[in-house]
Amino acid sequence: MHVSGMELDEVTISRAIVSEQSRVLLEYLDVDVAVVGGGPSGLTCAALCAENGLKTVLIERKLSVGGGMWGGGMMFPRIVVQDEAKRLLDRFSITSTQYSPGYHLASSVESVAKLTAAACDAGVEFLMLVSVEDVVVKGDGRVGGLVINWTPVETTGLHVDPLTLACRYTVDATGHDAMIAHMVARKGGDLHIRGERFMWAERAEAQIVGHTKEVFPGLVVTGMAANAVAGECRMGPIFGGMLLSGEAAARAIGEALR
Repeated sequence: MHVSGMELDEVTISRAIVSEQSRVLLEYLDVDVAVVGGGPSGLTCAALCAENGLKTVLIERKLSVGGGMWGGGMMFPRIVVQDEAKRLLDRFSITSTQYSPGYHLASSVESVAKLTAAACDAGVEFLMLVSVEDVVVKGDGRVGGLVINWTPVETTGLHVDPLTLACRYTVDATGHDAMIAHMVARKGGDLHIRGERFMWAERAEAQIVGHTKEVFPGLVVTGMAANAVAGECRMGPIFGGMLLSGEAAARAIGEALR
């Protein structure tokens, strides 16, 4: 049955996809901010950077953004946010209810969807199924670019040379693994990574914004990557710190580039 009254050509569909994404990739090989990791802190940082007029790309090695937020707590799709971060739920139009004084409940699915929509609306471009293999550090001693390849190339162990994009700032939002920070440290960068510590939600949430900063020239850490680099604790399915950390990272970059 022809719903549209027109014939569809498969090659035209393919050309549309390839031509548009090729255009986007060429345009975003040189950006102001490259956020690596699409969890809550990365999405928040990217959305706010783009809202501030910075050309921003978000690189996610998986097929979907959201990081660990999708699963809520042990696959119960609900998250908790404390009073200090409630304004960011409201900022991104995420519905919440007060469970008890100081504790606000939100849907993990709605939270990811609204943060992603905000990033899209702000003009963030997404590179999905793309992994970062290495960083670019030249004579000025700062991270000035990222070496990227398709995630399936990485996972299958194929020998395929990568491509490179340039950026004025890189944000490590890769979570517990702090992958970009480790790349810098392994290649001889003056960056000491202490590693994530045990669960202590109160301490971890209280300290994460302070740990969100430029830890190597051109490299800002946010979210659990910030706590991992600093040797700080983890906090489980309370996500206020993730949102506040993403906001702090965007603010730090904005001030540096102003």
